[in-house]
Amino acid sequence: MTRIDFYILERAEDHNNNREQFACRIAEKAYRLGHGVYIHTDDPAQSAKLDNLLWTFKQGSFIPHAIDGQAPDPDAAVLIGNNAELDTSSHAKGREVLINLSQEIPLFFSAFKRVAEVVDQHADNKTKGRERFKFYRDRGYSMETHSIS
Repeated sequence: MTRIDFYILERAEDHNNNREQFACRIAEKAYRLGHGVYIHTDDPAQSAKLDNLLWTFKQGSFIPHAIDGQAPDPDAAVLIGNNAELDTSSHAKGREVLINLSQEIPLFFSAFKRVAEVVDQHADNKTKGRERFKFYRDRGYSMETHSIS
């Protein structure tokens, strides 16, 4: 069964970049451990933002990644996308970790071994994060919450 990890970002400053920066950290750790990653975003603009951040979030870091549908290599270690309607197997193929930055739970989440939900202190993100938490809890998923300061 899929394990769900909620990462609660305690610092309120710079909430516009906070979730995406932390998603890069998770992606880097998963990649270094040999896990494939799919980062699910709300829209193409957020996908493009993640694409840029994965190049610049940390000096000296290299994470092979691509945007779904634009990728010269669809088998990149980290794939970024925002289409919740696509075939489950195309997202999960060779990937164990889903980082969900969308406000909604993607239909394909259970195809992954682990799901990382990143919630910051922005009011809308907290409200939607609570809704996602309740969804997973009510369905009996194994969950852990991590406070990040």
